[in-house]
Amino acid sequence: MGRLFYSAIASLDGYIEDAGGSFAWAAPDEEVHAFVNAVERPIGTYLYGRRMYLTMAAWETLGGGPDASGVEREYAQIWRAADKIVFSRTLDSASTARTRLEPELTCELVADLKQSVDHDLSIGGPELAAQALRWGLVDEVGLLLHPLTVGGGKPALPADLRLRLIDQGRFGCGVVHLRYAVERDAGKPGTLDIGANR
Repeated sequence: MGRLFYSAIASLDGYIEDAGGSFAWAAPDEEVHAFVNAVERPIGTYLYGRRMYLTMAAWETLGGGPDASGVEREYAQIWRAADKIVFSRTLDSASTARTRLEPELTCELVADLKQSVDHDLSIGGPELAAQALRWGLVDEVGLLLHPLTVGGGKPALPADLRLRLIDQGRFGCGVVHLRYAVERDAGKPGTLDIGANR
């Protein structure tokens, strides 16, 4: 049985992107990137909505050029080796290997995935993660908090969520990693209205 993780890089006030949609401030330095690689290495399947997938699909070619750092090359290898499931009703095809499309995220699909795999899974993007959290299917949440505030934008976490801190770490650049077990009661099964994520 696999465990489902939700990880996000966020501002200190809890946003993954600012009001203008930018997340350039979230770029990890080499130390943080190496930590991310270690966290991602056990992940065998990524669950994405359309927008997160289109952002991450750049790693199909990134990390291979002469200017790529060691941590970038390593991350590219980790990402390419994992399966990807993209939930979208508008994408006709995937531009990356090891990728399949599904029209919608359902509680049953995620629960069956967790039961049927022998590796960990990651759910990317706050909207998709919020639904899986409501269903009680996310096992752990990891946040990399940057030492800045953006004042608004897209929140990393939904409201009304109970978490229990199980680990923490600090990096030289001021980023803090917080690892939580999820203690919220499972919600009712259903399907996610992907809306703008389509």
